[in-house]
Amino acid sequence: MKKQGFNTRLVHADRLINKPQNGAVHQATDNSVLFEFDSAQDLVDVFQGKQPGHVYSRSSSASSVALQNILANLEGGVGAVTFATGMAAISATLLSLLQAGDHVIMSQFLFGNTSSLSKTLQGLGIQVSFVDVTDIKAVEAAVTANTKIVYAETIANPVTQVADLRAIGQLCAQRDIVFIVDNTMTPANVFSPISVLASLTVASLTKYVAGHGSVLGGVVIDTGLFNWPSFGNILPLYRTGDKQQWGLTQIKKRGLRDMGATLAPSSAHAISLGLETMVLRVERICDNAMRLASYLHNHEQVKNVYYPGLADHPQHFLARELFSGYGGIVSIDLKEHIDPLAFLNVLQLVICATHLGDTRTLGLPVAQTIYFENTPEQRAEMGVSDNMLRFSIGIEDIDDIVADFSQAFAHFA
Repeated sequence: MKKQGFNTRLVHADRLINKPQNGAVHQATDNSVLFEFDSAQDLVDVFQGKQPGHVYSRSSSASSVALQNILANLEGGVGAVTFATGMAAISATLLSLLQAGDHVIMSQFLFGNTSSLSKTLQGLGIQVSFVDVTDIKAVEAAVTANTKIVYAETIANPVTQVADLRAIGQLCAQRDIVFIVDNTMTPANVFSPISVLASLTVASLTKYVAGHGSVLGGVVIDTGLFNWPSFGNILPLYRTGDKQQWGLTQIKKRGLRDMGATLAPSSAHAISLGLETMVLRVERICDNAMRLASYLHNHEQVKNVYYPGLADHPQHFLARELFSGYGGIVSIDLKEHIDPLAFLNVLQLVICATHLGDTRTLGLPVAQTIYFENTPEQRAEMGVSDNMLRFSIGIEDIDDIVADFSQAFAHFA
C-alpha cells in the first residue's frame, strides 16, 4: 500500500498513533495532576527516566504526550515538547540551550515579542546579532566562534520577508550550529523544516494549527538532524540514553519542568481537534490571501502590498521554491491621504483584532500596536511604515472579503 496523503494521515493520527482506549478516535483529556504507581520502584524508574510514564502533570500528561506524538510524526521529527503558548516554547528553548557568553543570530524581521525576548537574553550575558536573513552573506558574516544558534522565521510578520532557509540550513550544518526555524506562518502541510536541515522547529499552535482563536499552545520539535553530542551546553546529567533526544531532554527538564509553562490537558485536546481541519483551513486561507493580495495590488488607493505570492515580492521565487502556499498574512501601506485607523473602522466583515491564523479575517494597525515598543528607526529597519495595516486572511467567501475592502475604499475616494 502506498504512503497515504498528508491530510489522511492527519485526520487519523490521534487514533492510529496514540491508540486511545475503548475504541475512541481521540485521546481522552486527562486532568489528573498526580499519578499512582503500583510500587515505589516504578515511581523511581519513571522519575529517573528509566521507563515511560508520568510523575507530575507539570512535566507531562497523557493529553500533552498524545499531541506531541502527532506533531512530531507530521513533521518527521524524533520528538516534540508542547508548552502553554508559542512564546513559552521559544523562551524555554533558547533559555535551556544558551548560557552566558554564547552568541545567537536572529532575524532582524522577527515578530515583536520574539525580538523583545532578545533583551532578556542580552541581560543574561548572551550576545544577540540581528541580521537580514534573506541575505545568506549577511548571516555568514555574523557567525563568530561562539555562535550557538541561528533563529529565523519562515515568513516574517508583518512585512512577509522570506528567509533564505535552505542556504542558512546548509551554513549551520557546515558550522555545527543549531538552526531553529519558527514555522508558525507555514504549518507542516505548507512547509517542512527538515527539507532545509533545520535542527529544531518551533511554532505557536494557537495560530493555524488550532485555528479557531479558542486555545493557546506552543511546541518545539526536534528534526533529528543535529548532532547533540557536539553541543557543549548539554549538561552531563542529560548526556545519557538516545543521543538524538539530548536536546529535547534538556528543553523538557530546564524549559518545561523548571519554568513551568505547561500546556493544559484540555488545551492539548482542543488543539488536536483543530489540527484535523488544518489542511482544509490553510489551503482556503492561502487561496483567499492570494486573491485578495492581487486585488489590493491593483488598487489605486494602496501604495504597497506585501505578500510572497505576488510576482514582484523580493523573495517570490524563493517562496515558490520552498512552500506549497504563500501563507495567510497580507500587509499593505495605504496611500498617504488615508488614515489607517479610519480605514479599519469602516471595514464591516474584517475584525479588528491582534490575533492571526484564525478562520475569520482580522486586521490591525502595525506601528501603533504590535510594533509600538519599537523606535521609528527600528520599525524602518524591519520595513514597517506608520500607515501599514496587517491582515490575517480567513476562510470566508473571497467575494465577501473583497467586497468589504471595496466598500471601505469607497469612503476615501
